[in-house]
This record gives sequence, C-alpha cells and structure tokens, in this order.
Amino acid sequence: MNRRRIGRFTAISAAAALAVGALAGCSAGSDESGDGSVTLTFWHNSTTGDGKAYWEATAADFEAEHPGVKIEIQAIQNEEMDGKLQTALNSGDAPDIFMARGGGKLAAVVEAGQAQDLSSALSDDTKAALGDGALSAFTVDGKLYGVPSSVLPGGIYYSKDLFEQAGITETPTTFDELGDAVDKLKAAGIDPIALGAKDAWPAAHWFYFFALRECSQDVFAGLTDDPSFTDDCWLRAGEDLADFAGTEPFNQGFLTTTAQQGAGSSAGLVANHKAAMELMGAWDPGVIASLTPDEKPLADLGWFPFPAVDGGDGEAGAMMGGVDGFSCYVDAPKECGEFLEFASQKEYQEGYANAFVTLPANKDAQSVVTDPALQEVLAAVNEAPYVSVWLDTLLGQNVGNALNVGVVDLLAGKGSPQGIVDAVDEAIQKG
Repeated sequence: MNRRRIGRFTAISAAAALAVGALAGCSAGSDESGDGSVTLTFWHNSTTGDGKAYWEATAADFEAEHPGVKIEIQAIQNEEMDGKLQTALNSGDAPDIFMARGGGKLAAVVEAGQAQDLSSALSDDTKAALGDGALSAFTVDGKLYGVPSSVLPGGIYYSKDLFEQAGITETPTTFDELGDAVDKLKAAGIDPIALGAKDAWPAAHWFYFFALRECSQDVFAGLTDDPSFTDDCWLRAGEDLADFAGTEPFNQGFLTTTAQQGAGSSAGLVANHKAAMELMGAWDPGVIASLTPDEKPLADLGWFPFPAVDGGDGEAGAMMGGVDGFSCYVDAPKECGEFLEFASQKEYQEGYANAFVTLPANKDAQSVVTDPALQEVLAAVNEAPYVSVWLDTLLGQNVGNALNVGVVDLLAGKGSPQGIVDAVDEAIQKG
C-alpha cells in the first residue's frame, strides 16, 4: 500500500499508519546478550524471488556494518499478514520489525502501546528524502511510528496487446468508455477484468474507487473523526458497483480467484494474457512480472487512472493507495530504528524499487523507475489534487474487514449497496 511529490500523500487520513506482518514463534523484543550481541526478528511479505533476496542482502549488509547484530527473517504470505501480526501483538510475542501500512490500523497499535516512537531514529537528510507526505502516513499525535519503503497508488493495469486485439485504441477516461472496452474485449473472446475476490480486498477496491469518485474530499477527511457512511455518496458508490458488476466484466470464477498466488490468480491472468485488466496498487507490475512465463516484466503492460463517474463529488484526478513501510515493536532494541534508517538510503531504496518493480519512498531513488506503467502512475500521482489511503486501512481492521465482506456479498448476489453501508455502520457500533 505512499506518495509525496511523487504525489502529496495527503493525510486525507490524518490518522497515520500501520500494519502488518506477522508470524507466531519469534520472541518479542529480541535477544540482547551480555556480550553486546543483538538479534532482531524481522517479518515481511516477500516470500519468493527478487523481493525475498533483496531483504536477505540488505540485512546481510547491515550486519556487516554492525558487528554483533543478527537479523532473523521470516517471510510471510501477504494475505496472512493482518491476522498473524494481531495475534502476535496481543500475545506480546511480536517481531522487532514488522510491516506497516497506514491509517486506523497503526493508530490502534500505537494506542495499545505496541509500537516504538521512531521520531529520533531517522536523520534529517533521510526525513527530507522521504518527504512529509510519506512520513505523515506513519505519524500519530505528532510522533513517527513507522518508516515508509514504497508508495503504492492504485489504478487499472492493462495489456496493450489485448486492447489492440480487441480494437481498443485509447484508454478509458469515463465509465461509458470503460463499458465500451468491456464489450469489445468480450466480443474478442477475452475476459475484460481479472478480479481476485477470494481475498476480499481486491473486490473491495472497486467500491473504494467508486466512492473516491462519488464522495468529496471533505467526506473522506471526515472519516478520521467520524468513521460513518451517513453521506449519500457511499450508497451511490455501492449502486455504481452493482450496476457495473451487472455487465459481467470480471473473469469467470472471480469469486474463487486469488489475487497474487500463481498463474490462476488475478495478477497471473494478466501476466499470461488471460484477462485484459486489473484494478490494483503499484505493487502489481512486480507481482505480474513474477507470474509471467519467463518471470520478467510484462512488456505490454500499461496503466490508466480509475475512470470518472458522472455527477460524482470527488475531484477529477484524485487517487487512492497506500504507503508500505515498517515499524518497530515497542520493546525492540535501538538497532531496529538503525536498520530502518539504513534501508531508507538511496542505494537500498533503488535496490528495493528494482527488486519489487515498484515506486520507492525515497524521492532520490525514484529515477531508477523505468517500468512504463509505473512511470505513468508516478506522473498521475504528481498531478493528483489529493490521495486517500485505502478505505480499509483508513477505517481500521474491524470496520475495514466488514466493508470488504459487504462488497464481496454484493458481488456474490448475497448483498446490496445498502447492505455495504449497514455492514460498516454495524461494525462501527460494535467498536
């Protein structure tokens, strides 16, 4: 799940950030022996390929520069992150270094006294390179509780070859145009849109973006203090989604399709030219690259912003996404913050961008972004009037999960637009 003059990641969610990455079995606070040696436990979500290798190499470099420090790494599947971290935090057995994303999730962890204040862990130069926008996503009550690693605005990735095959000459800018593209792709025997609804959050992204187009910036900003869906724009967003889903734009079996695991996932369908489009964050080019037959970036991958909705209150060009980063457990040794400072430097952020095929948080490292789709994302974010964090991140885990499930129920024919609003309000009342 970022931006800064790679787009001002305005804290439409002033709340700030957190979340996730966890696996039970590592001891909280890590070891600190009498001879000065320190062991840091580190959990991230890069289970294979260049991303996993990047973190192993970065940890090894840090160890070489810090004799006596050992970093023990656990790589955990992304979809397992939230639950495992929450369990580890609740049991007092959390890792020293864990993934963080932003919004109500981090605020809850900070309120529970489980995250370390990192305000003094970063140098002034590093803070300047990361920028106020990205750092604000990890700031709670004026203190820094996480360090950003990447900026991940969302939009629609597509296959230029499949668009050409279907006779689509320009990317859609309105939903009428997107509907026309869907019709042309179907006529050409191509699944228009890949959707990994089994994981819930990819399906919910469609509601999020309809809401971004229907709801004003003030409505989004108000969620920080009043996380309710009382404004009519939320219901309109659900109705937009119901209408669009009624055109059957998604791949067959989308309700049982995963998002990022294997060739049959939604990302895999795009990677292997089995579907033409996918709505996803800026990590998608890297995931798609890992699932192509040669495990290289998809040569014809393009990107365009979520189309405009007629009559919506959202400002044209507004974007939504996340900021991925890392936090330190409250009892972690000082070397935890030192490692996050180390990994934030230009050299390592360039390596991060290349390994994950994504947008690095450090502005000085963004010149290494050569993927054409990501360059389009970067240009769009730089022009965005504002950027909101993902709705489930902004609303916090319990309310966000209720929202996501409500969206899947609608798509499965078991719910309604009003049902989405009611699910959120019920989750808010439960606390």
